[in-house]
Amino acid sequence: MRICSHAFNTYLLAVLLAFGVTGCKSFGKKKEASTLRLHLEVGADRTDGTTQVALNRDHPIYLNIEKDPFLTEHYVKNAAVLDAMGGFSIFVQFDQKGTWLLEQYSTANKGRRVVIGSQFGEVRWLAAPMFTKRITDGTLVFTPDATRPEAERIVRGLNNVAKEVQ
Repeated sequence: MRICSHAFNTYLLAVLLAFGVTGCKSFGKKKEASTLRLHLEVGADRTDGTTQVALNRDHPIYLNIEKDPFLTEHYVKNAAVLDAMGGFSIFVQFDQKGTWLLEQYSTANKGRRVVIGSQFGEVRWLAAPMFTKRITDGTLVFTPDATRPEAERIVRGLNNVAKEVQ
């Protein structure tokens, strides 16, 4: 029997309940939590275990992806918003297991897109970069379909979740 985690994760629910609803007593305010889910793009002919998502809010493009992510926020070591030429990017450093998973998937799926989604108060598909080379250092940098304040909110939430997981 296979159990799929569709839209929400029980571990994240616990984190949200612990920090998003009751707040953190040491800081005197609520901590934010964010998810980060990496899904592989698949061909349109596959129907089982796949779904279609819309990327780019201004001019949507539709991609078919595997429903189950291969990498999640559970493996994030830290995240940051980086200044880039003409804008900004999100930098994500994965822990050792996340680094191994990213290396495995980037090696086996060269030339395929990885669709990145996040829940940070709203659910959004952020980017779909293509694996062009093997990623061995456990870092992922992408330009999100988000405003800078939204990107900073995502990063704060990822770092809060990373602290709790570690």
